Amino acid sequence: MKTLLMVKPDCVAEGHYGDIISLVLKNGFQINRLLMTRFSVERAERFYEVHKERAFFGELVDYITGGPVVAVEVEGDDAVARLRTLIGTTNPEDATPGTIRAMYGKSIQYNAVHGSDSPDNAEKELAIAFEDS
Repeated sequence: MKTLLMVKPDCVAEGHYGDIISLVLKNGFQINRLLMTRFSVERAERFYEVHKERAFFGELVDYITGGPVVAVEVEGDDAVARLRTLIGTTNPEDATPGTIRAMYGKSIQYNAVHGSDSPDNAEKELAIAFEDS
């Protein structure tokens, strides 16, 4: 099973993507594709379409377009659920120690990474994240 891990702009700017990728590999995942890219507003709006009716949608689009992201196609048994466990809860303050968000997230909005929440969303998000490649 494949899923998407996306390292968000602030975490990329701080140089943490190498440590995050290393952690993913150490947890038994395979990396099939890796791309540093920058999302346009239109691309970000498609990526976060599920949130378009929420009050924070504009802020989310602004955040993700604010700098380069690192998109990673991750593969492994039960990859979606296992990667989400490794990522940790959305709010880094509540994330289990040792998870990516506990180590690198700053707040609910600046939470270091995105991970697909279902196999269907993984397929959609991988297509959008890697459309430049």
